[in-house]
Parts: sequence; structure tokens; C-alpha cells
Amino acid sequence: MTRSVFRFLSRQPEPPVLSGRQVTLRLPRFRDFDQWHKLRRESRAFLQPWEPTWRAEDMTERAFRQRVIRNEQEFITGMAVPFFLFQTETDDLLGGLTIGLIRRGAAQSCMIGYWMGECHAGKGHMFAALELAIPYMFKVLELHRIEAACIPDNVNSLRLLEKTGFEQEGLLREYLKINGEWRDHLLFSRLSESPSSRKGKSG
Repeated sequence: MTRSVFRFLSRQPEPPVLSGRQVTLRLPRFRDFDQWHKLRRESRAFLQPWEPTWRAEDMTERAFRQRVIRNEQEFITGMAVPFFLFQTETDDLLGGLTIGLIRRGAAQSCMIGYWMGECHAGKGHMFAALELAIPYMFKVLELHRIEAACIPDNVNSLRLLEKTGFEQEGLLREYLKINGEWRDHLLFSRLSESPSSRKGKSG
């Protein structure tokens, strides 16, 4: 191994693990495939209305391994932090929460996206995950602005964003192709100096 390669590897950031009483967030690993495949397969009808069209090859182990490698590269280069969400006590996979489109310079912002397995939905897991992830984004990643885009009729997601301190800013017309159709999205954001963020810092 050359010195330049060694120096590059030594500078790689340590993969984060955010752990609370209810949930734990960490980057995906190869060994997560079986849990991921089972949960996504069983939740397909539940998730498909809110996601891009699923391709058969997306569910293969090979595609999953490629995704894990890409996720690691995105984290190392500072482009994204793609978390899997696990129940802390059992280590059961619950869903995912991605901190993506990280922009530095004058922006210091990101876009979050998330999904939850059908059997785990409505139990407060994603709220608990965001309660861990938001301080990480503001204090560790030192971002100023977190954005989230939500389909207007996704009531559960709208309520989650409002509950975690996000404010609606406007409408993104035909923003993403979801389930085969270009869908409008509502844009939400939360700022590091918002009242809810300042409350978290003082606590």
C-alpha cells in the first residue's frame, strides 16, 4: 500500500452510530440483506405509493451489496449519511433515514428522506429517529438547514415533519417521479437557529 493511499484511508471518518432507548441508527452493512429484503418485500404495497417504481433487480443481494458500497463512499466523501434504523433492544430492522444532498459552502444544508416497514409504522420509531438525527445534523455535521419534500396526501409524513419542528415553505411542482408518475411535493425545512433548535441546544 502506498503512503498516499494509506493517508487517504487514515483520514476516513468513523461511521456514526446514533443510539437511543427506542431506536439505533447506523450505516447499512452486507449482513443486513436478509432483514432488509424481508422487510421491503413484505412492505411493498405499503411503500410503493410513496417511492419510485421498484425494479426486480433492485431487490437482489448483488444490488444490495452495491448499494452498501455506494453508501459508504457517499459517507466518506461527505455527500450523504444513509442510515438504517433498528430497534435498540432487538436489533430488528425498522426502516431507513437518509441525510442526502449535503451541500457545503454558502448553503450548509441537506435533504432528508425516510421509509418505515409496514409492521413497524405508527409506533413512533421515525419520530425517535429524527430526534436523534436532527442534533447530529446541526451539531456534528454543522449544517444550517434541513429540507424534506413530502407528497401532499401523505398525511402521516406531513404530521411527522410538523411534530419534529419542520415548517412548510412551498410547493415543488412535479418534483419527483413516484410510482410511475411525476408528483408534486410540499417543501418543508428546519433551520439550526429556529426556536425548536435553540430549545434543543439549551437543553
